[in-house]
Amino acid sequence: MSEIEDLRATVAALEERLRHLEDHIEITQLVARYGPAVDSGSAAATADLWTEDGAFDAVPWLQMRGRADIEGMVESDGHQQLIEGGCGHVLTVPHVSIDGDRAIGRSYALNIRWDADADRFWVARVSANTWRWRRTGDGWRIEERVNANLDGTPGHREMLAPGSD
Repeated sequence: MSEIEDLRATVAALEERLRHLEDHIEITQLVARYGPAVDSGSAAATADLWTEDGAFDAVPWLQMRGRADIEGMVESDGHQQLIEGGCGHVLTVPHVSIDGDRAIGRSYALNIRWDADADRFWVARVSANTWRWRRTGDGWRIEERVNANLDGTPGHREMLAPGSD
């Protein structure tokens, strides 16, 4: 291989590695935007994190299909009461595996609530999350999120197992 060919191969490899790193950053930032969007009651911003036909299952309570369902959840009386009472949706950095224009991953989510009577916060829910992301014309978006309580249910724990994604 000539020096020019070697240089081209090196540049191509670096471009691939850079794109992979940029994809990881974009996906983790996408996940990081969820809590502030949903906790501020920003329905459109929350829904925009998903693809148009994206799915969000909060096992066993809700199955949302498409952005309108996700907006509706944020605008619902139940969610509005939750955030007005003091609530934080805290997501951990997801483990991400990228394959071209698709990615899968897993993480934890905590729902932390304010208790005005006790003057303290408490963890109301800890859940396992599995994710599917897709690269779109507007960047990476959530294609599917399954959020299931870590309540001892074997299937919910298995969502976190290495190799489950």
